[in-house]
Amino acid sequence: MERIIEEIREDLDRRIGIAADRLADRTLTEDPAYAARLGRAELRERIHLTLTQAVDGLVRGARGLPAELAGARATGALRAEQGVPLASLRRTYRRGGRLLWQSLTEAVAAHDRAELPGLLPGAMALWDVLDQMTDAASEAYLRTEAERGERERELRAALLDTLLDGGGTAGGTAAAAGRLGLADRGRFAVVVLGAGTPGADGPHTAPATGPGAAAGRPRGGPGPGADVGGPRVLWRVRADGETGLVDLGHHPLDSLRELLAPLGVPAGISPVVSAPAALAGARRLAALALRTAPAASAPGAVLLDERLPAALVAGDPELAGRLREVVLGPVLALPPEDARVLLDTLGTWLACRGSTTYAAQRLYCHRNTVSNRLRRLEQLTGRALSDPAHVVELALAHAAVTQRAATPAAPPPPAPRGIPGAAPTPAGTARRSPRPPG
Repeated sequence: MERIIEEIREDLDRRIGIAADRLADRTLTEDPAYAARLGRAELRERIHLTLTQAVDGLVRGARGLPAELAGARATGALRAEQGVPLASLRRTYRRGGRLLWQSLTEAVAAHDRAELPGLLPGAMALWDVLDQMTDAASEAYLRTEAERGERERELRAALLDTLLDGGGTAGGTAAAAGRLGLADRGRFAVVVLGAGTPGADGPHTAPATGPGAAAGRPRGGPGPGADVGGPRVLWRVRADGETGLVDLGHHPLDSLRELLAPLGVPAGISPVVSAPAALAGARRLAALALRTAPAASAPGAVLLDERLPAALVAGDPELAGRLREVVLGPVLALPPEDARVLLDTLGTWLACRGSTTYAAQRLYCHRNTVSNRLRRLEQLTGRALSDPAHVVELALAHAAVTQRAATPAAPPPPAPRGIPGAAPTPAGTARRSPRPPG
């Protein structure tokens, strides 16, 4: 085999050049991945080098030497960096192998047709060399792709940190947003997930993008990058928890509840902001909303704008402590069971918008019982539930006590009949009237 190749080397080199031209043209015509990323000259040169190296490998095999695979590895790594799909790379190797065998047989036939039978034993050797080169290129491709993916995750994490942590220059913030594909103006929000979040499979893109592991998404949650039919979420996973940067587009903020529901963990959702520069502040507000989220026994996503009184308390622990002590101190000084009954009654009365009747229905007791408990609470605290200012103090103090509770809150009592989905009323609007709320 070595002798035959040496005798036809000059003609074979010429034919390999022609084969490289043909394969380059065909590849650029039939494979959009190559056409979008490579010029003809670069592709043709690399194909020609690969075919020449395959012939050299055939000669080395005849001498009992292993094929030289450094060139194949370099090709695989290069194509991975360029983003050419692995399937496209392997297809080009297969086509190159067929063209090389055709060039080899034509060169031998042109030199001396009598030599053709002597070429056949070299067919298996040639395809073995080509298989080795293809495998080497594929392995290098996958290794480089993994390294490239890790670099991209690290870059993505740094870009998200720039937006979510703030403190950078206006130009740096704008550049980070641009690299992440965020518009200068839009509708953005931030989601912060609470404890018990599932692990991440390292970004989110969350859409991003999911809810990666420098930046990613929680397993079972929104995927990295764009979520088809929903908001785009870019996830950032750190030791202190998982944060999602949400590009809402035309979707309502409330759609994030459904998006986060499969996670089964508490979550805080910031208000909508219109510029990437406001995302650091939105992240702080989302974290504050999370601190007002339901207990772990009843996890769910909460919007800050629906929890403003509780968020106000959660935002200042020192002030929350003063509220507990000054407003509800006498109640908290009671035996634990007595204190719990009065606090539950107050919370339910507030949730029923000041309706003693509906509070009694929720608590499964008589209306007079609720009235007696509330009267005792007024006596202990020195605050009248008929005074809107006092109701505000009691509502905020109750929120401070609830947030401080070390044990998960009990599941909410069933909604009263006639008030489907009754929601807590903003402090100051509670009523003692038995009339249905609304």
